[in-house]
Order: sequence, then C-alpha cells, then structure tokens
Amino acid sequence: MLHIINHPVVNVKLSRMRNKNTDSKAFKSNLLELSQFMAYELTKDYKTINFSITTPCGKAKGYKLKDKIVLVPVLRAGLGMVDGFKSLIPQAPIGFIGLYRNEKTLEPVEYYCKMPESIKDSNVIIVDPMLATGHSLVAAINIIKRYKPKSIKVACIVASPVGIKTVQKAHKDIDIYTVSVDQKLNSKGYIVPGLGDAGDRIFGTK
Repeated sequence: MLHIINHPVVNVKLSRMRNKNTDSKAFKSNLLELSQFMAYELTKDYKTINFSITTPCGKAKGYKLKDKIVLVPVLRAGLGMVDGFKSLIPQAPIGFIGLYRNEKTLEPVEYYCKMPESIKDSNVIIVDPMLATGHSLVAAINIIKRYKPKSIKVACIVASPVGIKTVQKAHKDIDIYTVSVDQKLNSKGYIVPGLGDAGDRIFGTK
C-alpha cells in the first residue's frame, strides 16, 4: 500500500531540499526533520502493551511498544534519515544494507549487509530518501525477508511512479511511505524533478 504524507510543513521542507541552491548543511537539516515526521506517521499503527506507572501525584496507565523495531538504512543516502527516526524510537537497533547501482544496467549490486540479532519478528523500517527505479529497494527487501521480520515498511522522501510499481509488483505486502510521487525518471534513472543525488547532497561529495 502507498501512503503519501501531505502536510504544509512537510511540503515546505521538501521544497528546500529540492532547491539546487540549498547547501549540504541545510539539506541534511531538512532531511532530519522530515524523517522525524515520517517516523511519527509510520509507527501510528504499531501495537502497544499497557502497564501501571506511578506519577508524582498518583497512578497512571503506561504504554510500551509490543514489538521491537529495527531501522535499516540503505547505504549511503539512507544514513541521512537515521537520526530523525532514532529521535522518536531511540531504542531501535540499526541494520545496514550496502547497495550501489550499476550505471550501465541500473541494477543493484550488494556490497555489505549487517543486521542485529533482534531483527527476527521485529517491525523493520527501511529508510532511503529516493525510490527511483525500485530495483535497489526490491533487493533490500529480499535481503531483509531472509531474517523473517514481523513486518517491513519503507520510508522515502521522493518516489517515481515506475519505482513504486516495481516494488509493489515484487512485494505486495510492503507499505511504502513517501512525501511526494514525482513525474518520471530521466534517461540516467534519476527522479524528475526529484532533488538530485541525495547521497552527494547529504555528504557534500559533489
């Protein structure tokens, strides 16, 4: 299922990220804030367990998450979203998937994978700012499913219609959350209008 997060403040922050004149520091800051907002939206349906707590003035009902959460950024751009999610769910351990895109075939190539032991039966959130062709995300989901998590959700800032369709065709059970579904991909497989290469803009490498 596709979830589009539409909110005035979110749209303002995305506009700042799209602007080619926005420097790396401001780009990262807006990405972090958007990630915090997305973390709130993605976790709204997670189940909780009640317990009793004592306040300075009496007894109250407390809540804790029923299931564990694991964050999995797709390297390297996904790292820019981790702190935003960790600010809301600081107890979540982090797994890492390293994929790069073969510029000729546009297919993903895995070069790194490290997951926490708690991923089994956990709610996994994959974070990656861009959902372009969808091939890297399909590969990431394939990798994570080997560990038998309870659920998988995806958080991306901008997505292409082609990328969404590719993921939904391969994994009908995955919820995709995005701020914007953009127009198309160009001949190089980049999202249009998009926001450029998120990894380069986060880390100032171009």
